[in-house]
Amino acid sequence: MGDPRAAISPSHLTYAWGDCHRCLWLQYNHSVAVPMTMPLIGDLADMQERYFIGAKTSDMHPDLPEGKVHSHGGWVLSKNIVVDGVDSGLFIRGKYDLLLEFADGTYGIIDCKLQKKDYDKSGFYAPQLEAYAFALENPAKDAPKQISLIGLYTWSLDRASGNLAAGFGYRVNSSWFPAERNPIALQERLSDLVRMIRGECPPAKDGCGTCEYVSARREILGNG
Repeated sequence: MGDPRAAISPSHLTYAWGDCHRCLWLQYNHSVAVPMTMPLIGDLADMQERYFIGAKTSDMHPDLPEGKVHSHGGWVLSKNIVVDGVDSGLFIRGKYDLLLEFADGTYGIIDCKLQKKDYDKSGFYAPQLEAYAFALENPAKDAPKQISLIGLYTWSLDRASGNLAAGFGYRVNSSWFPAERNPIALQERLSDLVRMIRGECPPAKDGCGTCEYVSARREILGNG
């Protein structure tokens, strides 16, 4: 099998953490990842993010502080994470959607989302957003950046529009959902994740489709 991975993905602090810990343990200890493809979602998300390259924050939402879009799709790399006073050897590595630069010299992390309906999921994504903030404030190299704001910028589907001559498209509504900074909650989530990764292989989560598939396949084919 593959070598253990040391880089913690910010997205693993949300969906993956709430899903099957056995699958997550295998990914970090043996580089065995559940296959996942979202080609259309990825293209649409990239289109949404690129639309605001170079924009002023006032072009996105009136509640955002004065500033501009600093960069898009940048990678972050944090210093090693300390758990129970010990260097875990693990660190945060990930790619943010948008980094805002405000007039007061601070920065904001924006995660862009495409949604069927307009609703606030900033609380769910807060650990992921906080992880990006941690990496930028505690970088492995380069100068730290002070993060004063994190949140979700969403587009939700409204209706189809256009015609044959002009072309067709989908109209979307935009919303801004700020999330509260909570470094303590992030440290707790990271500590739980590190302890799980460094521990024995956990049991499968009830109803995990991947684990159920592997078990059923093994019953039919054995280990072949």
